[in-house]
Amino acid sequence: MQVSVETTQGLERRLTISVPAETVDVEVKNRLRHIGKTQRINGFRPGKVPPSVIQKRYGQSVRQEVAGELMQRNFVDAIVAEKLNPAGRPAFVAKSNEDGKALEFEATFEVYPEVALKDLDKIAVDRPAVDVTDADLDEMFETLQNQHKTWKENKRKSKKGDKLTIDFNGRVDGEEFEGGKAEAFELELGSERMIPGFEKDIIGMKAGDEKTITVTFPEDYHAEKLKGKDAEFDIVVHKTEGPVLPEIDEDFAKLFGVEEGGVEALREEVGKNMTRELKQAVKAKVKEQVIEGLLEVSELEIPTALVAQEIDVLRKQAMQRFAGQMDPNNLPELPAEMFEEQAKRRVKTGLLLGEVIKVNELKVDEAKVTELIESAASAYEDPAEVIEYYKTNKELAQQMQNVALEEQAVELLLENAKVTDKEASFKDIMNPEGK
Repeated sequence: MQVSVETTQGLERRLTISVPAETVDVEVKNRLRHIGKTQRINGFRPGKVPPSVIQKRYGQSVRQEVAGELMQRNFVDAIVAEKLNPAGRPAFVAKSNEDGKALEFEATFEVYPEVALKDLDKIAVDRPAVDVTDADLDEMFETLQNQHKTWKENKRKSKKGDKLTIDFNGRVDGEEFEGGKAEAFELELGSERMIPGFEKDIIGMKAGDEKTITVTFPEDYHAEKLKGKDAEFDIVVHKTEGPVLPEIDEDFAKLFGVEEGGVEALREEVGKNMTRELKQAVKAKVKEQVIEGLLEVSELEIPTALVAQEIDVLRKQAMQRFAGQMDPNNLPELPAEMFEEQAKRRVKTGLLLGEVIKVNELKVDEAKVTELIESAASAYEDPAEVIEYYKTNKELAQQMQNVALEEQAVELLLENAKVTDKEASFKDIMNPEGK
């Protein structure tokens, strides 16, 4: 086998490989001989078909098959000999593939880039300094109360937080439109389920009231024909109801599975959950800043083959999410452009973190793996069952090992970064920008 290597552009390489004619011809002859022994051809007894007939009928296809296998096999030998690390599959082109001549072919592919880690001390991180306070717990209990509220009919004027049962009929340019009409529709004022201005204009209405309101559809509304359009809605209120919050007592605690200890036990359990979620959110926020800083200080050419692979992964994930909402047969092919930037970021991040792991010879910390599994399991009713499931499922266990190794790399980067502890509140971390 003869090999030459050429750099075409960037990370792309082209190997020109020549396989001796004897190697190819011997393999072709062996396969044709085997075919001659096994094929049934009209006019000839089994195993007595003349070689010339076999050659004429099967020679070309067998040679193509042999050439394909030899190209793959010799490509692998060549990249090992030349110490090349392909990123993605090669494209083969046979330049010469004839009887009695050497098989000559080209293999074009991309290689992984050389990754240089530098300026890691320039990565800046604002690490949130935050704890769960009594006020945070009180606010969480208000949320839990609202989640279990009931409704009581009243005759007063409605206000924010009330629930109205209404009929509405909408028109744009004097014409009714699809989705603009409903009967006995239940609407909680303040839920922002309707277009801007709708709920605001019916606050103060009570059972039996009728009213026509005018609102404007947003410019980014999902229905093209309604974007930016003014609409009139005829409103009829049939019923108004006010919220009734449950008392925070032992019965309330039992709603959440707390059978003993009452409200204090519930506060302790809720506090633990909030602390766990806060810890995870802080870790995620710090990691996001470390990754962002690493990307900013690192110049790196990334293989298009890896980006294409990542786009396929992201597309499949998106299709799986949509499949639960739509008929899979009606799902359109999502364009690669939707995922390109995210794919590039993920590939670059993976290459850089991989180099951090490699350079620092990081190994999976089994204690961290156990900690991650236990943390994930603690959110379930039976943590022990979840932990056991992770231990017996090799794929999940491997995923958690990968997460642990990635976290170890982030922690190492954090040690070299410029870290500033910054005071924050529970709401700042768990509900940024009021989302």
